[in-house]
Amino acid sequence: MDTHVSLFVCLCLLAAQSIPAETTSELLTLMKHLERPRGRTMPSRVKHIHRLEQMLLNTSFCGHNLTLQTDAIQSLVFELGCSFPGLSLSSATLPNVPQAWAPHGMQFPAELTKEACVASQPARLRLICVYFFTAQLFQDDSNSSLLNNYVLGAKLDNRTVNNLQNPVNISFWHNRSLEGYTVTCVFWKEGASQHSWGAWSPEGCYTEQPSPSQVLCRCNHLTYFAVLMQLSGDPVPAELLVPLEYISLVGCSISVVATLLTILLYAHSRKQSDSVTCIHMNLHGSVLLLNVTFLLSSQMALPTVPRSVCTVLAATLHYALLSCLTWMAIEGFNLYLLLGRVYNVYIHRYLLKLCVLGWGFPALLVLLLLVIKSSVYGPHVISFSKSQENGTSFQNVSMCWVRSPVVHRVLVMGYGGLTSLFNLLVLAWALRILCRLRAPDKALSSWAYRDTVMVLGLTVLLGTTWALAFFSFGVFLLPQIFLFTIFNSLYGFFLFLWFCSQRRHSATEAKAEMEAISSSQTTH
Repeated sequence: MDTHVSLFVCLCLLAAQSIPAETTSELLTLMKHLERPRGRTMPSRVKHIHRLEQMLLNTSFCGHNLTLQTDAIQSLVFELGCSFPGLSLSSATLPNVPQAWAPHGMQFPAELTKEACVASQPARLRLICVYFFTAQLFQDDSNSSLLNNYVLGAKLDNRTVNNLQNPVNISFWHNRSLEGYTVTCVFWKEGASQHSWGAWSPEGCYTEQPSPSQVLCRCNHLTYFAVLMQLSGDPVPAELLVPLEYISLVGCSISVVATLLTILLYAHSRKQSDSVTCIHMNLHGSVLLLNVTFLLSSQMALPTVPRSVCTVLAATLHYALLSCLTWMAIEGFNLYLLLGRVYNVYIHRYLLKLCVLGWGFPALLVLLLLVIKSSVYGPHVISFSKSQENGTSFQNVSMCWVRSPVVHRVLVMGYGGLTSLFNLLVLAWALRILCRLRAPDKALSSWAYRDTVMVLGLTVLLGTTWALAFFSFGVFLLPQIFLFTIFNSLYGFFLFLWFCSQRRHSATEAKAEMEAISSSQTTH
């Protein structure tokens, strides 16, 4: 185990005696400027932060420790040697810490100075810690919520410290339970955003919750750290991660093959002018695009992949989902026309208008989002909880997807909910029509029966399976996750089976019709 030294702190009054008064004044003035970032340009904020770091690294002072403190920023400086035993910092051991500040702490392993000492044997190493008790300087494009609005940073000289075997431990406490929130340890990745001077990333950090009000971040590098907070439903056990990934991978792969085969069979079919079949094939095309982009989304969210690639893939995945949902609604609308108008309707350039709606409308929505705020797309973190003896930890999975909670609620859940509701209403209405057609005093023609079964089958698959997304709470959570994953990952395969059954039914009808004609000719 590492031996940690306790922290001895000199606050502003003592610091003024250990360094020149003008240096102290300049440092405190700079920190106060950073406390009030409003009205300052982004380059100016970045410049002031970097200037503060360099001044802390280069300032001469008496003793081994130095602390400077303002209303919302605290700067700590330590002189380290190559025999560094480790360092444990805690707000509980610091004198004169304002009561309004929530408890926090950092723990540095002895390994921290190992690489620097092996490389050059420096006379001294300086470790600086800069704590921001305001999140205004670290606003990303999504305006993410941070636990306590705290950002705790550390830097060792001008060196890059990463890939530590023993992690840096950063502890955050809250004054109430964090149940009902998804918490994720992140670090500030400078230059990772086009509209801000950085973005929050979970790379290299592991999230644990030793208690309901504490978050422990274990990170293998030095930089600025924080905890993202997001309202969540019931936590999903981490033990389900592997089976869910396996089901998704196998199901989507089968659906891709089945959908390709369906499209190829349709391409070689002679009856390509049938509008109903054309609508089905457009749905197959959107399902194919959805499955392919979904399979690629987790692979493109890796740190080695350029952020722009993940952004494009996330936008494509969102477009594929919206297009698929739109074609589901078009199937319901087409069912209404088939049964409600009894084939007696003509719409000028019907298929062209449906294609503009099915492919063009989702494209318009996604393009508008990209133009207004492209940062809504990119790496999205999904947390799985894991119970341990000392608390609950979280395992994070990244994929290229919608990063904005508002966009996700409106253009994913809202759009999907309206589609499912519409198709379920059409399904109920169609079942009523079918029951009337099956009345004893009315004959059920073969073509009406065929198309009713066809669209009812589609509507059941669409409406029922996507409606499962709205049962992710309480006792329904775990069954819903598995049923939703199975049904929707294999959706393309189900469509393939239905397509084959329809072809077989059509072939049987054609054969029966030919036999009837042949029998009639023989009789005459």
